[in-house]
Amino acid sequence: MPVPASSPAPDTGEPGWIMFGEMAEQPEVLRRVLDEAAPQVRRTARRIADRRPRFVLLSARGTSDHAALYAKYLIEVELGLPCGLTSMSTVTAYGASPRLADVLLISVSQSGGSPDLVATTRAAREAGAITLAVTNNPDSPLAEVAEFHLDMLAGPEKALPATKTYTAELLVLYLFVRGLRGDAGAADALPDLAREVLDRSAEVSALAGRYRFAERMVLTSRGYGYPTAKEAALKLMETSYIPALAYSGADLLHGPLAMVDNISPVIAIVPEGPGGRALQPVLDRLRGRGADLVVVGPRVHVRAASGGFVLPTRELPEALQPILEILPLQRLAYEVAVARGQDPDAPRALAKVTKTR
Repeated sequence: MPVPASSPAPDTGEPGWIMFGEMAEQPEVLRRVLDEAAPQVRRTARRIADRRPRFVLLSARGTSDHAALYAKYLIEVELGLPCGLTSMSTVTAYGASPRLADVLLISVSQSGGSPDLVATTRAAREAGAITLAVTNNPDSPLAEVAEFHLDMLAGPEKALPATKTYTAELLVLYLFVRGLRGDAGAADALPDLAREVLDRSAEVSALAGRYRFAERMVLTSRGYGYPTAKEAALKLMETSYIPALAYSGADLLHGPLAMVDNISPVIAIVPEGPGGRALQPVLDRLRGRGADLVVVGPRVHVRAASGGFVLPTRELPEALQPILEILPLQRLAYEVAVARGQDPDAPRALAKVTKTR
């Protein structure tokens, strides 16, 4: 059965034209990170590794929070270091005084402008932490207050939904963690693979039709794929206003599975590796409930679902697959939003820089 033609690129000024263009830039951004940012990332990683942090904390909001969650998996799996996500209000609202000697705090933010991130990073540095900011703005308040800074080099991002800055964050964090290990990782194939995935937009357009009238959606994964599920849910909610709930596959089985039925759309992100194997019992349960199941992942799982998008996962380690996994899901959010008459460039009630305290 032939794949329907993809939606044409929007003209300048049409709904979603900025987001569309920024999604298309991602292979170029990934190549720029590898060619231009990677040397600085490695030098910074060596300097921090020499100080032997005993614990890592991650601080972020929104899309960057999902990048931080990805880094948490990297740090715990690749380095064996304990790692946690900060609760910034403990400092900004409650005035707590943390004791952070020998702790590495990584603050992740596209803009570097949120006051709570800046305040938490400043407090951590004063409390003895090694502080690292990862931003798309080297002149930002967050970059200024942190001891170390990494520029993700994504270029200006004007659409409200973050796309190219998210994948740039993931790659910078991957390179940094591998740098702490003392090696460069295996990311050279990423830009070409990303281009290959983005060129298959007709497949995403075909999937988007089934969600145009969805009242809610569930997204699930495990391991490195779980941050992808959370980021994809956020993209769907902020662009098309569909309530989209993201669960770890393990958590889904602990109760929320009861709301899934044969009219409930479910998207499962299935990594090629231990995370995908851990998700297999969840996929079996979802199929048993007759869920409208779409899989993003290896061919064998897509064939066993009611639809999906096959990723070229075998060419990448599982730790890098999230950078590809999110690409068709970003496009899906764009397609669904436009089909529902929304403008994904400018979701209602949102601002590009959200200044939480």
